[in-house]
Amino acid sequence: NPFLFKLWCHMFRRAVGAAPVLLRRKRVLVQVTATAGLATAVAFVQPRLARSFAVRFKATCSSGMDRGLVSCEWLKAELDSSREPLKLVDATWYLPGSPFAPPDGSEGAKSDYMRGPRLPGSVFFDIDAVSTPSPAGLPHMLPDEATFAAAMAVLGIQPETRVVAYDRLGIFSSPRFWYTLKVVFGHTAEVAVLDGGLPRWQELGYPLEDGSLLPPSAPESVATWVKDVAVPWDKAQMLRTIEARDALVIDARPGPRFHGEAPEPRPGMRSGHMPGSLNLPFLSLLAGPLRHGTLLPAPELKQVVLEAGVPEESLAPTGSSSQPIVNTCGSGLTACLVHLALHQLGVPLD
Repeated sequence: NPFLFKLWCHMFRRAVGAAPVLLRRKRVLVQVTATAGLATAVAFVQPRLARSFAVRFKATCSSGMDRGLVSCEWLKAELDSSREPLKLVDATWYLPGSPFAPPDGSEGAKSDYMRGPRLPGSVFFDIDAVSTPSPAGLPHMLPDEATFAAAMAVLGIQPETRVVAYDRLGIFSSPRFWYTLKVVFGHTAEVAVLDGGLPRWQELGYPLEDGSLLPPSAPESVATWVKDVAVPWDKAQMLRTIEARDALVIDARPGPRFHGEAPEPRPGMRSGHMPGSLNLPFLSLLAGPLRHGTLLPAPELKQVVLEAGVPEESLAPTGSSSQPIVNTCGSGLTACLVHLALHQLGVPLD
């Protein structure tokens, strides 16, 4: 009964702690535990029927963050509610010489955040600073565990902290923070990207902060963060993949760069693409004007992805495709946007 599911979800979201409730439904004994407003089901008998029940229950009680993307309207309502707090993170990064370059008069993304406007109570994640130095001089490589742990302590993010990331360019660099926190470091709490980012928030007339920030509080205790070293692929692994053609490689760069018809924005980088890769330009996944974009609705998103040559079986929510998907771009940012888009269509995080 859909009404009962919604009623249960409503009660669980207001429950304190994690009190178990036992239900009997069609000879299936299910233990439902409400934790952080999310109901999960564990079956003791007849697993197949119970799994179906659990999936429907979770879908009905979704917090809105389960696919890694939330609207500004959802976030405003969540911030106005008395439910668990959210940590808001400005993860803006500018790409010089592109449509996503710094605005006139900008002294950098962090300076723009400090000056405002910004979302109330938000903190700033510096993609360049929180990274592992590359011997080859490559920008913003994924951070090691110690660097990431120290940065999360400063930002006040613990393993149980719910997080929403945004940027000042609609949706451009914030998926990189989502990917780093949720996929690479396996954050157990919910993490999402704000669809439309700061421009959409401003457009709706929602509250903003300007000017001086409050003095930073003392850093949280440094938690243990474990990096999944199997998530990012290195050069040797990519060369083997290109030779064997045993993975679906998706390139997020614009078409002219992919086809070698336009130079790369960074000096010394060759244009063109990896043999056998598909081109899925990240801009094709966005609706609205540049620097104000939102992710396309799922039906349009799927059409764009399929037209790029991605097989439909690769979008299976169970990860049943025989080939892993590797997303790539110029420096590891917009590939994360493609990853987020594919996740909206059911592709598993890993």
